[in-house]
Amino acid sequence: MKVINRIKAVFFIFILIIFTQQLRSESSFLMDEGLELTLSASEPEILSLSNIDVDHLGRVWACEVVNYGPNQGKRKEGDKILIMEDKDGDGKMDEVKTFHQGNDVDAAMGLCVLSDRVIVSVTPNVWAFFDDDGDDVADRKELLFSGDGRPVYDHSYHSLVYGPDGKVYWNFGNTGKNLKDETGQILEDIHGQAVEDKGRPFWGGMVFRCDLDGKNFEILGHNFRNNYEVTVDSFGSLWQSDNDDDGNRATRINFIMEGGNFGYLDELTGEGWRKKRPGMHKNVSLAHWHLNDPGVVPNVIQTGAGAPTGITVYEGRLLPKKYWDQLIHCESGVNVVRSYPVRDHGAGYKADSIDMMKSVKDRSFRPVDVAVAPDGSIFISDWYDPIIGGLAQRDITRGRLYRISPKGARYEQPKLDYGSAEESVNALKNPNYCVRYKAWNALHKMGSVAEKELMKMFLSKNSRHKARALWLMGKSKGRSAHFVDVASKDKNPDIRILALRLARQTGVPLINIIEKMTSDPSAKVRRECAVSIAHLRGDKKSKIWASLAVNHKAGDRWSLEALGIAAANDWDACLASWLELVGDDWNSDKGKDIIWRSRAKGSSLLIAKILQDPMTLEKDRPRYFRALDFQDTVQRDEALIKILE
Repeated sequence: MKVINRIKAVFFIFILIIFTQQLRSESSFLMDEGLELTLSASEPEILSLSNIDVDHLGRVWACEVVNYGPNQGKRKEGDKILIMEDKDGDGKMDEVKTFHQGNDVDAAMGLCVLSDRVIVSVTPNVWAFFDDDGDDVADRKELLFSGDGRPVYDHSYHSLVYGPDGKVYWNFGNTGKNLKDETGQILEDIHGQAVEDKGRPFWGGMVFRCDLDGKNFEILGHNFRNNYEVTVDSFGSLWQSDNDDDGNRATRINFIMEGGNFGYLDELTGEGWRKKRPGMHKNVSLAHWHLNDPGVVPNVIQTGAGAPTGITVYEGRLLPKKYWDQLIHCESGVNVVRSYPVRDHGAGYKADSIDMMKSVKDRSFRPVDVAVAPDGSIFISDWYDPIIGGLAQRDITRGRLYRISPKGARYEQPKLDYGSAEESVNALKNPNYCVRYKAWNALHKMGSVAEKELMKMFLSKNSRHKARALWLMGKSKGRSAHFVDVASKDKNPDIRILALRLARQTGVPLINIIEKMTSDPSAKVRRECAVSIAHLRGDKKSKIWASLAVNHKAGDRWSLEALGIAAANDWDACLASWLELVGDDWNSDKGKDIIWRSRAKGSSLLIAKILQDPMTLEKDRPRYFRALDFQDTVQRDEALIKILE
């Protein structure tokens, strides 16, 4: 009897410890109104977690990283890819399995779980793992990408994410260096550009799009420092964070304008922000990204000090309404998970900031990644360490996984099926990427058979659902041109933008579509028109560019940079067409914007006229002198002589 009582006492103490640990953990956070936090898993079952994803069954997958920084090689069997499952709906994980363990996933920094494969980014490789017999253990792997990126480092290869267009998106930071093809040669994208950080044109971190098998590879943006992860919304818009040089309080959120330079290094020299230059911003956090240089895309928001990590777009409806269709982002440096509600700003965007989950007591809380579950709740991985990044890891004995939901919401998975068009369309509405992957592929295989149900979805009031349906219908064989035309006339500017993106991906001729949209009332749509003609050539392009430039609004930097991207290889023709349209009116506020951004051979003399104009304000002169640095050398010298005369 005494033995039984002792066992009961020990068991009671054990339960009390677990309960106390959970209570202490959850009470150490300040949660935004309407949100409830659940400690889903913790040590000893799990250790330091980096990236996570949630599959179509609601199971949470995670990279468990011990062999990082000073601890490389400490776990001889290698790091793990875990599967965690909540079997009773209380939000707490009842089972933890190892999908794969090995040195081939040591310090993995990216995880994308699709229903038929698991893609792990572990520099210098990106692996696709396959479970052929359905026992939740990897049976084989295939190399998706490789290169010379720096291994075991935060700034190299990051997570892939499945887009609404059936493609995958991902990025690497400024130690990613390059990507190679299967023969070991530097990979070229569909425009013949080398995927390589060597300057002219590409510097630092980059953002990519490709097919699931790696084909049709595109570079979408460059010149980031540590763009830890990219996310994509239903319209095909890309968003990511970027880290600054530590200590300069310049972390940021970016909208990826395709073809853009995002200003981490000097475009001309590859030097850092400290190098003195004309027009340099006095504010260090703004000077840091070369924002006063022509040719640099603006930031959506600068978020101060920190170490930004995982990000997602929340397109669910379980959390409070203020989070619907907004960015949710982990800021590991200052122990907070934030939402960034985005709003239109000219041809681009601005954002506000809401703290969703903030540690008020425990500085070891290091949120690294966020993932949306099929029920609409979100999960947060906690690296849990007193320090963060810089190849430092002091605590490899702990790790946490949290669930955020409305108060009292159980973790119950929606009933989903993919056998019919109706069932698959219902699944396509889900906020979870893995569910949408299964639905997208099921509907794409059905082809025109699924169009009736997809059209019902397209006619719904939810613009995100409408967009997902449009991507699929527009990629159905023989239907691209029709649905590009339908979308180009839609009342919603985001759908009109999608029309242009769909046309670019499906080969629908762009010129005729864009000619009708150059005077679109939405600056965002005109921005996308500009980006869409970047790789076109010929007289029609320069005339379209001129029409778009005429509609530029003075001071709208997003519009200006879109025009710059569009004219990159055709500046002489584009500027000539514009000058033919505007005549002497080039010397207006919006005209001087365009001259400042231009790289045409005739730009230098026009800049000289602006500098000689007594109406040009003294504070603006450094800006124009800086613009001369980007001009043709011979023409620039002529301009400088004129200024001296």
